Amino acid sequence: MGGAATASPGHAAVWSQLSKARLSALVLLTTAVGYVVAPWPVGAEGWWPRLLWTCLGTGMAAASAAMLNQVAEKRRDALMRRTAGRPLPAGHARPVTVFVVGVVVGYTGCALLAMFSTVLAASFAAVNILLYVLLYTPLKPRTTLNTLVGAVTGAIPPVIGWTAATGTMAPGAWALFGILFVWQLPHFLALAWLYRADYLAGGFVMLPSLDPDGTATAQATLLTSLMLVPVGLLATLTGVAGFAYAGVALVSGLWMSWLALRFLQERSDARARKLFLASLAYLPILLGAMVLDRGSAVTTATPGEGVMILEVPGQ
Repeated sequence: MGGAATASPGHAAVWSQLSKARLSALVLLTTAVGYVVAPWPVGAEGWWPRLLWTCLGTGMAAASAAMLNQVAEKRRDALMRRTAGRPLPAGHARPVTVFVVGVVVGYTGCALLAMFSTVLAASFAAVNILLYVLLYTPLKPRTTLNTLVGAVTGAIPPVIGWTAATGTMAPGAWALFGILFVWQLPHFLALAWLYRADYLAGGFVMLPSLDPDGTATAQATLLTSLMLVPVGLLATLTGVAGFAYAGVALVSGLWMSWLALRFLQERSDARARKLFLASLAYLPILLGAMVLDRGSAVTTATPGEGVMILEVPGQ
């Protein structure tokens, strides 16, 4: 433009964008929470090293999925304003290089999980990469159901954390999965409404892009926000968190539902933005309360054995 050369970002900035560092940070947060609230006493022998290896392996798996996704979506990303500046469409990285690095990083992350946490955690990480790259990514330009598949991939990280600590699934792990799955729906729908024109330009089939007046989008957002109330309480019902957490979950879920109702009443960008920002606050508030008010579910098994006996209050 005007003959002026655009400065290329440094290598660190390029790979930070390719690995979607901010999204990966959220993945690490939910993974760590899944690990911390799992029934293995905090501070027990080997607890800290395994947490660090779990976060490293999961972070690498998340970075791998992000890289491979961007390789697949290079052409579509170039069509959207918010993604046109990403390293691949902007020409700051070569697709072949990113693909190779993505595969190596993903394999390494899963291997670290298998060696230093549990094979079950590594399996979940590997499945998540495959779901993200081979199912979620191809579905995005085909059907609005891609949002549900994407929510599954976003709900698996806390399960990785739980299974890294215990070596087995349990009701508490499913509760964490359910909370993250449901939360992502109003969170993403609000974001997709704000970028509906961009998604349409890129050829992605998102509900807001096919919903000119926003009625269906707002209704889906309200329904899923309301679902946060009972789903959030599952952590208390399964012994993962206590009653103080339940109070936080109840108030937070109702707060999200109120903002979703306001969005239904007034389907504007301003209302959608308030809901989206609230969803960003909702998750750390809920997870923080969960960690601070850990439930009394305990394990009698050695971590990683895959044999666990849970004692839940009231049962």
